[in-house]
Amino acid sequence: MMTDYPPFGAGLWHFASYVDRYATDGYAAPVSTLEQIARAGEVGDLTYVDVPYPFTDGVTIEQVKAALTQNGLQAVGVTPEIYMRRFRKGAFTNPDAAVRAQAGAVLNEAADVVRALDARYLKVWPGQDGWDYPFQVDHHQQWTLAVSGMRDLALANPDIKIVIEYKPREPRQKMFWDSAAKTALGIKAMGVENVGVLLDFGHALFGGESPAAAAQLLIDHDLLWAMDVNDNLRGWDDDMVVGTVHPVEVFEFFYTLKVNNWQGVWQLDQFPFREDTVEAARLSIRFLKGIHRALEELDIAALREAQSNEDALGAQRLVQDVLFSCLRSES
Repeated sequence: MMTDYPPFGAGLWHFASYVDRYATDGYAAPVSTLEQIARAGEVGDLTYVDVPYPFTDGVTIEQVKAALTQNGLQAVGVTPEIYMRRFRKGAFTNPDAAVRAQAGAVLNEAADVVRALDARYLKVWPGQDGWDYPFQVDHHQQWTLAVSGMRDLALANPDIKIVIEYKPREPRQKMFWDSAAKTALGIKAMGVENVGVLLDFGHALFGGESPAAAAQLLIDHDLLWAMDVNDNLRGWDDDMVVGTVHPVEVFEFFYTLKVNNWQGVWQLDQFPFREDTVEAARLSIRFLKGIHRALEELDIAALREAQSNEDALGAQRLVQDVLFSCLRSES
């Protein structure tokens, strides 16, 4: 059966090498931006990549553009690194106005990269905005700085779509943009038209949200502009291969997108520390193709009838019948 699949994408970090607080020498040798693009090109089913900025040392925008073209890839987004050492006390919410200005400069440079790569959006993940201890911050001041800073960025780049990726915690014990609801409220308070949300499935999952319910909330407010998928064990942002732990909840998430006619890239945000990065992407896309086939076969009318009666077992039977029969190898 021929199927028209949605476009698939991945963050370039999926193809990088990693360190943690134990293996501080890294799990593999460093991988440059250009090498990451080449690895992404080996996957075979990827159309888009999310590109971190700045690039690795010595890599130019011209080289990135050429590498993307050579590997048949397009940039879906650009992610500025506003969570490194100099921003350890925050980017938008840093108590030092000079550091906040430095973050703004990096963000505006990244907006220019979005334009140069003809990407769809600037992704903002201010991982160090937040706090670690009770009484550490003035919460009203944090709200003011986070919301006004994002508003200023949006107003300075009215031609660019900006998406906020929220997350409950890590690296801060509590991040400022920590949930779908708070992020939606903050965007509404900005009063701008070019800021939306990137929903990371794993962030919603380990934050105690239903990813499907979070997606519906954001769709209802016209704010779900992008998404990432992965999996985890709920206690942390493990960024595992999608569908390896929570296949039914992944299916409900994509069902929610389908019934709302959400159109966008099905994008991977995964960190295969010890696995082959190309094969991890291929296995993920194999699963996502199965999800897509299952959605085509699902009896949505029957499911909605079951939901109208809160018939949990009837709904599960319908889901199981298509989900597990469609998760098969490509012929």
